[in-house]
Amino acid sequence: MQTVAFLGCSHIHTPNFIKTIKARNDIKIKYIWDPNQNLAERIAREVNSQQITDLPGIWDDPSISGVIICSQTNLHEQLVINAARAHKHIFVEKPLGFGKVDSAKMRDEITKAGVIFQSGYFMRGRDTILKVKQLINQGAFGKITRLRLSNCHSGGLDGWFVNKDWSWMTRLPEAGVGGFGDLGTHILDLALYLLQSPVQRVTASIKVVNGNFGNCDESGEGIMELQNGVTICLAAGWVDVANPVTLQLSGTEGHAMIYDGKLFMKSKNIEGADGTTPLSDLPPSLPHAFDMYLDSLIGKQGACLVTPEEAYRNSVIMEAFYIAAKNNVWISL
Repeated sequence: MQTVAFLGCSHIHTPNFIKTIKARNDIKIKYIWDPNQNLAERIAREVNSQQITDLPGIWDDPSISGVIICSQTNLHEQLVINAARAHKHIFVEKPLGFGKVDSAKMRDEITKAGVIFQSGYFMRGRDTILKVKQLINQGAFGKITRLRLSNCHSGGLDGWFVNKDWSWMTRLPEAGVGGFGDLGTHILDLALYLLQSPVQRVTASIKVVNGNFGNCDESGEGIMELQNGVTICLAAGWVDVANPVTLQLSGTEGHAMIYDGKLFMKSKNIEGADGTTPLSDLPPSLPHAFDMYLDSLIGKQGACLVTPEEAYRNSVIMEAFYIAAKNNVWISL
């Protein structure tokens, strides 16, 4: 049995994380902290744990092995650094930080402490993505030329962020980014996981669409050029009524598409890959990123964790996208 504390409960994924822990018999929630004491009190009652207002009480409690940070992004730096210095294992919702400066400080403290670290990048473990990664490693695409990823939903149209605990996600001083950064960071991480090449330069078009959240962006498109020559396009936002095509990967010898959750492949290098029939020989999906963190706490081997360096990198690149969009330029990295 491992004992954890929630540091912030206002992220949109918090209810599912609590549900996940309730379904396990090897993780116990001891403390709930949130700057909104009414929210902390409500969540503490729900999970039969203790509301705490004094953060040093968590740092100094030897029974707490890990913390789950689901706070506003502008609080991450304080919470992550103090958790690392207290040698608590850390799950922090994405993005790690606003950009290069705060994320570097957190990366350095996490690395120095040597604690278990995980962030909320769950797309890496999908069966279709694992298969695409396998095909890339096999050379099935020949020379890869471009990758397009899309991660969009209709939350901004359907009231997901109105009068909710997570309404702060539409306030830029607290969230740092809007719809493009919130959803785009997932596919940014995914693109670099798949292609394993440093980013050379980026640009973007990031927009307010309906203006439902003031100057908070609701949609965007980013372009990255990698050092290996591949061009990546990332589409993300909260104002799409459908998002059927989530991946297109092209190379000189193959093409892959994920449509409606199914993977289609056209390549002479793969038997039966005619581009019209979905591939069926998919590897099993991995557990959700949050489950991987909890599994690591109890000593389970083989969990696929995001590194502090990768979380830092994602924040740096996303910050560059926003700077590029604001100034209508390419940003070199």
